[in-house]
Amino acid sequence: MTMKNTQRLLQVMQQLRDPKFGCAWDKKQNFTSLIPYTLEEAYEVVDAIERDDMQDLQGELGDLLFQVVFHSQLAQEQGLFDFEQVAGGIADKLTRRHPHVFSDVVYANEAEQKQAWEILKAAERAEKEAENHTILSGVAKNLPALVQSKKIQDRAANHGFDWTEVEPVYDKVLEELDEVKEAWESGDQEHTEEEIGDLLLVAVNLARHMNVDPEQALKKSTQKFTKRFEYIEQKVAQSGREVKKCELSELDALWNEAKIAFKKL
Repeated sequence: MTMKNTQRLLQVMQQLRDPKFGCAWDKKQNFTSLIPYTLEEAYEVVDAIERDDMQDLQGELGDLLFQVVFHSQLAQEQGLFDFEQVAGGIADKLTRRHPHVFSDVVYANEAEQKQAWEILKAAERAEKEAENHTILSGVAKNLPALVQSKKIQDRAANHGFDWTEVEPVYDKVLEELDEVKEAWESGDQEHTEEEIGDLLLVAVNLARHMNVDPEQALKKSTQKFTKRFEYIEQKVAQSGREVKKCELSELDALWNEAKIAFKKL
């Protein structure tokens, strides 16, 4: 049944792109025009997982799979590759990168396995980008900034460019914070932006050294902020007012209330 559904999906995609009888919107799409939809569907998968909505997750995974099929169809029309080659390629890659599962290789521990994984990935990158290969090449440019920063720093760290302890990274955060203040006090907006960027980058580095995923950490803090702000909004609404009409001291007191209220949950 699964393979039949896969074939049916591929046939549906081909029909949507049929030059004569297909859908006008689907027919005019290209790799570039699909980028925002592909990103959106990936984020909606994450959202369903975080909400623990498995029924929604099934649908969102289908939407994401459709994006894979759509890009594969475009490639097939241009004689580049097709869906079967995409599926075969990832199956080959997973087999190659897991010799401890698909062959007789044995790793002593998880650290050794991770090191072997990185060596394999590096070899694949070197082969793929033989002419223009650099240590940091291959990290997608359209990743969210925090994710991209972590990946690039991980890549550099794998080649020895990294602090071995947390303390100097922590000190670097404080140093960058002082430089942000200096730039801001100078009135130079462009320099302030640069220093803010440096601060965020070293904050990502600190997260790495503390084994914290910076993207997930920021997302959780943003969700926490949202819940607390909604608490403030609800309390203010009960008094028949708007948040923007309240004194900051009152809002700050409600914020502290919210912190206590949600700590008890």
